[in-house]
Amino acid sequence: MTKLSHFDASGQAHMVDIANKDETKRTAIATGSITMSAEAFQLLEFNASRKGDVLGIARIAAIQGTKITANLIPLCHPLALTHVHVDFVKDEANYCLSIIVTTETVGKTGVEMEALSGVSAGLLTVYDMLKAIEKNMVISNIHLIQKKGGKSGEFNF
Repeated sequence: MTKLSHFDASGQAHMVDIANKDETKRTAIATGSITMSAEAFQLLEFNASRKGDVLGIARIAAIQGTKITANLIPLCHPLALTHVHVDFVKDEANYCLSIIVTTETVGKTGVEMEALSGVSAGLLTVYDMLKAIEKNMVISNIHLIQKKGGKSGEFNF
C-alpha cells in the first residue's frame, strides 16, 4: 500500500518536507462544470447579468483562487506561480459551462491543488453571479486533467 506523505510515522498530519527535492517546471490542468437552466445560460451567453460580466469576473476569481490555495488547504505549500491560464467552454445544448485552469511554476512541489482551487473558485463565482436567477445550478466533475513535472512524472486523466 502506498504511504500517504502528509502523515508522519506516528500518524500525525504534517507538511511534507520538500527541501531536498529538485526544482523543475511543473504544470497542472484541471476542469469542472456548472449546469444551469436555459434562462441562466442565456444571461451568461449574452453577458446580460445584472451583476456584470460573469465570465470576466469568474476568470479573475479563478486566478485569485490559484493564488490563495495554501490559505485554503492546510498542508499545501505556498507557491510562486509563474503562469495561470483560464478558459471557458460553453455547451449550449446542455446549458453547461466548463472551466479549464492551467497553472505553472518552477519549484519543488506540484501545482495540482492550485489548478483545482482555481476551477472551484471560478465555478462558485459563476454560481454567485447567477443565483438571483437560479439557485439549483449544479457544480460537478471537478478533476485534474493533466500534471507534468516532478519525480512522479506525467499524469493524464
